[in-house]
Amino acid sequence: MALKIIGFTGTRRGMTQKQKDELYNFLCQYKGGVFHHGDCVGADLEAHSIASKLGFKIVIHPPRNPEKRAFCEGVVLEGKNYLERNRDIVEACDILVAVPKENQEVLRSGTWASIRYAKKVGKLVKIIYP
Repeated sequence: MALKIIGFTGTRRGMTQKQKDELYNFLCQYKGGVFHHGDCVGADLEAHSIASKLGFKIVIHPPRNPEKRAFCEGVVLEGKNYLERNRDIVEACDILVAVPKENQEVLRSGTWASIRYAKKVGKLVKIIYP
């Protein structure tokens, strides 16, 4: 499969084991690609670990506020506010992988806002439900 740029968004609560397993299996198709994430505790940190083990080049879009940062290693871009950095992740990727904490869309969620934005700009979106 051709190299792909994968963007990632997920909950700060972390992924369920089902989500981790499905993410691993999905990313196996794109080994050696590029993986963009927002460097927060929870799902970003867990996904970083999976993508790193699979040989992805990691690009980090940290939040400006370091309070919930995971401080992962990779190519670290300039810190931005949450909405702006989430849009940057979407714009940088070919496919957005989202691991929400809910089984249905909700408002006031950065994960779901990223999904909505990705669909609006025509990106492929892979949602891995809990």
